[in-house]
Amino acid sequence: MKTLLWNIKKEKLGGFGTVEMILLIVVLIAVVLIFKSQITSLVQSIFQNITSQALSV
Repeated sequence: MKTLLWNIKKEKLGGFGTVEMILLIVVLIAVVLIFKSQITSLVQSIFQNITSQALSV
């Protein structure tokens, strides 16, 4: 009986399954699509700062 309960407990503590991985990827893609313009402007401003500081060195 103890081994049966241990096996059930062990299954529930397992790692990511396929469904969880697919859901995570879908959520990440949705976040990127929603905030695409903000991410693009942020990256552009970071590269502009890097370029301006590199020219001053």
